[in-house]
Amino acid sequence: MLVALALVVAAPSAAPQGSSHARGRADAREKPRPFGSECRTGVAGSHVVAYCHNPYPETDRVRLHVECDQWWDIDTDSRPVDAEAAMTVRLTGRCWKEVRSVWVSHQK
Repeated sequence: MLVALALVVAAPSAAPQGSSHARGRADAREKPRPFGSECRTGVAGSHVVAYCHNPYPETDRVRLHVECDQWWDIDTDSRPVDAEAAMTVRLTGRCWKEVRSVWVSHQK
């Protein structure tokens, strides 16, 4: 029984290694589809604006995150906005005083 199991494990597969059909399926799984808007952010004093353009066919749900510099200033997150195919959306946020950092998150 051990010999039979060893032969099954060591036996070559039925599909040839150079089969284009098998390679095509493997390549399709390895390459993820492009996704995500390109976003540009700007800070002017305590105000933040971000423009996100989605060049892909799948909708990208974007959200602006603003981290304020002062410990007592409340950090903010914008509401999620759907950037559909070939669409540009504008996101805004602010702090009472200085802005420490800004970023945009993406969700399928």
